[in-house]
Amino acid sequence: MMSTVDESYAAVDLGSNSFHMIVANWMDGRLQIIDRMKEMVRLASGLNDKQELSEESMQQALECLQRFGQRIREIPRSNVRAVGTNTLRQARNGAVFLAQAQQALGHPIEVIAGREEARLIYSGVAHSLYDEVNKRLVVDIGGGSTELIIGRGYDTYCTESLYMGCVNMGQRFFEDGKIKAKKMRKAVLFAMQELESMESAYKRLGWDQALGSSGTILTIRDVVQGQGWCESGISLSALTRLTETLIAVGDSALLDFPGLSERRKPVFASGVAILQGVFEILGIENMSLSEGALREGLLYDLIGRIHNEDIREKTITALAQQYNVDMEQANRIRQTAENFFQQVGHDWSLDQKNDLKLLVWGALIHEIGLSVAHNQYHRHGAYLTANSDLAGFSRQEQAQLALLVRSHRRKFPREEFETVAASTRDSIIRLSILLRLAVVLHRSRSNSDLPEIRLGVNQNRMQLDFPADWLDKHPLTLVDLSTEQGFLQAAGWELSFA
Repeated sequence: MMSTVDESYAAVDLGSNSFHMIVANWMDGRLQIIDRMKEMVRLASGLNDKQELSEESMQQALECLQRFGQRIREIPRSNVRAVGTNTLRQARNGAVFLAQAQQALGHPIEVIAGREEARLIYSGVAHSLYDEVNKRLVVDIGGGSTELIIGRGYDTYCTESLYMGCVNMGQRFFEDGKIKAKKMRKAVLFAMQELESMESAYKRLGWDQALGSSGTILTIRDVVQGQGWCESGISLSALTRLTETLIAVGDSALLDFPGLSERRKPVFASGVAILQGVFEILGIENMSLSEGALREGLLYDLIGRIHNEDIREKTITALAQQYNVDMEQANRIRQTAENFFQQVGHDWSLDQKNDLKLLVWGALIHEIGLSVAHNQYHRHGAYLTANSDLAGFSRQEQAQLALLVRSHRRKFPREEFETVAASTRDSIIRLSILLRLAVVLHRSRSNSDLPEIRLGVNQNRMQLDFPADWLDKHPLTLVDLSTEQGFLQAAGWELSFA
């Protein structure tokens, strides 16, 4: 990335245990952190048996986000990225909370999948401690999930996210605050059981160095070194001694270690149990530490998007290759859809950057469902898009992209767009119509160029103007447009052509 511009950026991480924000300047191709904010919100502890966030936990989170929002009020909207992780993936009332949270922060909040969280964590670590030679295992224990990644340089080979974190494990094994030997061993064995499915693959791939990141592991490092049990990083012997000491103390409230904050005490034993399980099942003897983690990864990902190094481009290309997409046809449709976008983008209030990218990606992968079956292939393609691990994409972005794929042909599924946030619904519907029109015009899959076609719009009315006599010479296209006219009319849209 080459830049001589001094720009401010911010990344906000709505974790299950803590909310973090970092603010940085991008100067001459380098990132300079200028501010950090952290509040231990413990959002995961607000989940009830029905997987719904309590009013109290949401209120505490909203107050924190208001403070964060005040700090970044002057930073351009496009230079801020905020993401939610495991608890917001789990919460059944997450959409209600997100609507309020976005208002409190003053910026959109995306929910990211577990493997995307793992990828971003690795990116944060790799940028903080770059090493193009050694293969590294990165472990990150959060409030609601634990991520394990193997990579080298900036590239990842394996990414996993497991549903166990210091908050939900604490509720399961140490809810009363008591730390008994039997409870601790059960917690360690549970962690090992969760890790069991990936043990062979990770050991087979191997690594040269183990690295830990984020609050739980950094706190464990501070405690074991503060006690003089190891000089650098975390050793297995020091971790085992810490486990034995926790059992000897027997109560989270009575823990008294330099480096252990009062607010982390209730979830400290469970964090230690998870790390002990990781050490035991993967045979780790020593672990080094990285100060970089998810929020640093978010910043570099955001800067990459702005400076034309968007990993989502590579992801779409890989997806198209994976499902053997006819790229000649995909690019024909991309070109026509993009042409229509440029003609009506202003009148339809479409974003020249983000909306256009989504339309282009939809055009490039709209036929991936053909790899399953031709019948209903738009539905198959939507399922593959929505449920694949797509590096760089949030859950909301994947859902929007899946809707474009789903709606590019046949009956227009107006009701399915109700699942999209109201703020973006009109844009996604309009993008899907542009994609549909491009698909109709290229149904013959011919290499012949289309003539110059003008598209005009006025709210829900569209007018396609072709050169004189062109439609008369292409009767099949005329029939296809008439069929599309009926599909759109049933959804409340008026299409005219001449």
